[in-house]
Amino acid sequence: MRLDRNLRRLRIWAVVAAIALWPHTTAADPVTPERIAAALSKLQVLAQSAVDKGGVPGLAVAVVHNDEVVFLKGFGHREAGKPEAVDADTVFQIASLSKPVSATVVAALVSDRTVSWDSKIADLDPAFRLADPYPTSELTIRDLFSHRSGLPGTAGDDLEDIGYDRATILHRLRFVPPSSSFRAGYSYSNFGLTEGAVAAARPTGKSWEEIAEEKLYRPLGMASTSSRHADFMRHADRAALHVRVDGAWAARIERDPDAQAPAGGVSSTARDLAQWVRLLLGDGVYAGKTLIAADALAQTHVPLMTRGKNPVSGGESFYGLGWNIEFGRHGLSWGHAGAFSVGARTLVTIFPKEKLGIVILTNAFPTGVPEGLSDSFADLVFEGSVEKDWIEAWNGIYAGLFGPMVEAAKAAYAGPPSPPTPSRPAGAYAGRYANDFIGDAVVSAAGDGLVLKLGPSGARSYSLAHFDGDRFVTFPDTETPDRPAGVSFVVGPDGKASAITIDFLNDNHLGTLQRRPD
Repeated sequence: MRLDRNLRRLRIWAVVAAIALWPHTTAADPVTPERIAAALSKLQVLAQSAVDKGGVPGLAVAVVHNDEVVFLKGFGHREAGKPEAVDADTVFQIASLSKPVSATVVAALVSDRTVSWDSKIADLDPAFRLADPYPTSELTIRDLFSHRSGLPGTAGDDLEDIGYDRATILHRLRFVPPSSSFRAGYSYSNFGLTEGAVAAARPTGKSWEEIAEEKLYRPLGMASTSSRHADFMRHADRAALHVRVDGAWAARIERDPDAQAPAGGVSSTARDLAQWVRLLLGDGVYAGKTLIAADALAQTHVPLMTRGKNPVSGGESFYGLGWNIEFGRHGLSWGHAGAFSVGARTLVTIFPKEKLGIVILTNAFPTGVPEGLSDSFADLVFEGSVEKDWIEAWNGIYAGLFGPMVEAAKAAYAGPPSPPTPSRPAGAYAGRYANDFIGDAVVSAAGDGLVLKLGPSGARSYSLAHFDGDRFVTFPDTETPDRPAGVSFVVGPDGKASAITIDFLNDNHLGTLQRRPD
């Protein structure tokens, strides 16, 4: 149901007023340029130490204060074991730091009156559907950028993993059951936000990638920034993605995030992103010129959905439109993290009252270095000293993201029952299976096991080793390559499998596919 515009406006300004009245912890002394300079000298030491201690292979940092880039520097190396150094112009894949960047692009479209934050997706992209008709008819750009559409957080990520393109993924979101009632729950969805961005660009007749360049990258002189993976790959000065292999950082994997470009596919540099932070701190004014109307941009920082407490600092955290809004130890901040679990970590933190912002780009995962440096810098600015080892605290959070899950999966498949139930002949399982969401899956014999092919034209292949009875095991995840997953069959009275359930595609209970006629 569309709210009366005046009522909506009153509610927004009520929240803004609440923010203004929120208790704001500041240091006894004001945040002066001298205080910033003192903090920056210590930040440089902390950043170099993080690299020297092996926290990340390389990183780049930009700090903006009062519309001036006051710090811009690279540390470490683009790729572990190679001599090329990270500098201010090294291009990083910024992962989910793309979300606030994309929110800024949409704010530019709102400023131009191309769309509003409350434009309905049904009007902009009539072919798009959610699982239920009512949310489909009422869904807005605001809903998708605040992650309150009801789409589960992983919706579409699984299809991207097996090779489907953006158009196919967005089309198939209609088959995903909601994780909450419409506008009632927060669920962080890459492809939900991607649909919001793509729909916002549709009235222009141009692609999202073109609009991002036209409305933001080009006006700010962000010449090394793009929403296309091919552009990232063309840069010689680019950071590789690193994961830990036997305790050491290794560049083993590439990540092409084009399918979810608005949510995770931007590549950029510390120098370029500093210009973006200048625009944000200037309320849409850059180099003396208004590029985005202040009210269009301000709406991105209105807290709409609660996220609970910051897991390390304990601050109250909310989500706006592509932004985290937090009320923490040093008052109001806007921010967003980015991560590819195949090897990228990024962060932006902005203190709007102090006109202060920091961007930290790194080329490894898991690591809490970006948050640790940002929190340390904030302590130095506001308190004059660092309260504790924030990098260590955040490292614990990121190290724990996959560890327990991987260990549980390993335990489940540590060994088959004794004695195991033998499998049936390969012909019992071989064949084509399908459902509307996953599409086709083809199982065929391969040596002593089976091969499962998924995605467009069987783009992804997975070896299936027998585990017990009609259950097999595979290792599908390049991000956590030692994590096993089960693939099981239901075999009918005719001795032929009638269905297959693929556990690593079953997060939203859409991983069961039925046999199709040969």
